[in-house]
Amino acid sequence: MRKNFAGAVALGLISLILPASTVQAVTVNFGTPAAVATDNIQGWPKGPDTVSETAVLIDADTGAVLYDKGMDEYRYPASTTKIMTVLTAIENSSPRDVVTFTETGVRDVTWDSSNIGMKLGETMTMKDCWFAAIIQSANEVCAQMAEYVGGTEAQFIEMMNQKAKEIGCRNTHFANASGLPDAEHYTTAHDLAKIMRAGLRNHRFRQVLSKVSYTIPATNLSEPRGMHTHMPLMAKESNLYYEGCIGGKTGNTNDAGHTLVAAAERNGRTYIAVTLRAPDLGANCTDTIALFDYAFNNFDTLTLNGKNMTVPKGVTLDDLSVKTKEKNGQIMNQFYYSNQFVGYVMTPKFSPTPQVTQPASAEDAAQSGNVSAADVLSEDESNLSSTSKFLLGIMAVMAVILVILMTALHFKEKKMYRSRR
Repeated sequence: MRKNFAGAVALGLISLILPASTVQAVTVNFGTPAAVATDNIQGWPKGPDTVSETAVLIDADTGAVLYDKGMDEYRYPASTTKIMTVLTAIENSSPRDVVTFTETGVRDVTWDSSNIGMKLGETMTMKDCWFAAIIQSANEVCAQMAEYVGGTEAQFIEMMNQKAKEIGCRNTHFANASGLPDAEHYTTAHDLAKIMRAGLRNHRFRQVLSKVSYTIPATNLSEPRGMHTHMPLMAKESNLYYEGCIGGKTGNTNDAGHTLVAAAERNGRTYIAVTLRAPDLGANCTDTIALFDYAFNNFDTLTLNGKNMTVPKGVTLDDLSVKTKEKNGQIMNQFYYSNQFVGYVMTPKFSPTPQVTQPASAEDAAQSGNVSAADVLSEDESNLSSTSKFLLGIMAVMAVILVILMTALHFKEKKMYRSRR
């Protein structure tokens, strides 16, 4: 009896001191398209009319927002979730790892769930899993990758949520690895753009994302499986093919509507477009094409100290204002046009900085999300991050000590019991 009680106390204490993921209570409102906030910026090019309820267009290099249509409103991501799933798996596994399918994966092989028909006990390399998740949107593959990489699905989902926080997502919570409907599985257009931006920085992820066709070799239980992209912007046979599109991911559920995250590159300029809750995939693609054309046709690149910034055509460095701060021993110059963040330049601490007037509301612009949190952390956030890591380390040590003490207590009681016998 004492043994069971001691074990319960130990588990209770561990659950108290180890960090737990908290889910923010949110209301996902949909049904009405948002307004285009960037149209209200003085001197900013007017954005295209889009039918998707929310949308965003960002510069992939700087994270600067070029088009904002309700970019921070909550929506369901559907299978665009798999961008984060594959990125997390790539960062925490080897392409040569062999994944064996268990009940965790094959439960999603149903008529109403996107899959490639994996069987119980079938094996496939992690590399093949990545391509199956992106090209075929295979839900069972995502679930099995989650279990393989995280040890359990739940732990992998925690890894996804932690990664989202690290890259600056403030309004995202994942509840599964596939994007299947769940009230606690939500995001925003802006957060999805940040996730795609982080993915594009990973060479393997970019290779997977850009593949139009792929064949999974024969497995121990199946013949080879050929796959071809469902993303019209990438398929040359599609009338919606977009020259320069380097990849993307579609999604669709009843509540999410049709969702799309895509990236395009021309002449060294790369943009990311996210369109959420469109009536159909064609509308997603039409909106995305309009956003890419808007970017390539209405903006230019300014280069300062080797760093590119995207600004409206005709704008020069003299038209920009700057906010200067110190970060990691360097000086960060954040540039704004009409108080809209357009880019940043890092210089050594003791180098002269551009003599440009600071914007009156630069801090407001940064806090509103116009500055990518992956690039710019406030001093308070940086301190909080370091403190959190220190506290988590202490908690982990305390947990180990507690387990050792409880184990010693168990063996001591067992020894006393034997001696009494």
